[in-house]
Amino acid sequence: MSWRTFIAIDVEDSDVLENIREFQELLTGTRSRLTLVRAENIHITLWFLGNISPGLADKICDELGSLSFRPFAIELSGVGAFPSLSRPRVIWAGVRKGSDGLKQLYGQLKDILRGFGFRPDPKGFKPHITIARVKRATPELLEIVAENADRYFGTFFAEEVRLKRSVLTPRGPIYSTICATGSS
Repeated sequence: MSWRTFIAIDVEDSDVLENIREFQELLTGTRSRLTLVRAENIHITLWFLGNISPGLADKICDELGSLSFRPFAIELSGVGAFPSLSRPRVIWAGVRKGSDGLKQLYGQLKDILRGFGFRPDPKGFKPHITIARVKRATPELLEIVAENADRYFGTFFAEEVRLKRSVLTPRGPIYSTICATGSS
């Protein structure tokens, strides 16, 4: 048995989540084919691990306890698309403030996970929040994203890093927390 896993910071601030939901409503009005990320699944991925055994998850949980960080503010601002605005597959919100703290955590994770054979993403670490996945984009969608390039979503505090499990279902992924480590 294996679990599909990732390490993340969840966004749980109700004001930030409401601002994201309002932007998602704008996206749905474009008649594009989209899958919106549900509020309870909004997070910043620090590291996607893929499929691992429950035993390895336990070992990683033990090591996550060694992370050292103080709570820090993350400001979500700006909207864009991966891989590009002309070919959007993912609509994201950017991190304006707090990316240094996230990169510092990523660096610690790199050291921890190297011992388990994990390698960093060759594309590098780009802190963001996925808002929607795009199946078919309309010109209106591209316009909305471009018009909201500087949109402000709010600020929340990073206080916990969590190892998450993702179960894929026809209705979308269901995430659960395997373990969490708090700031020191």
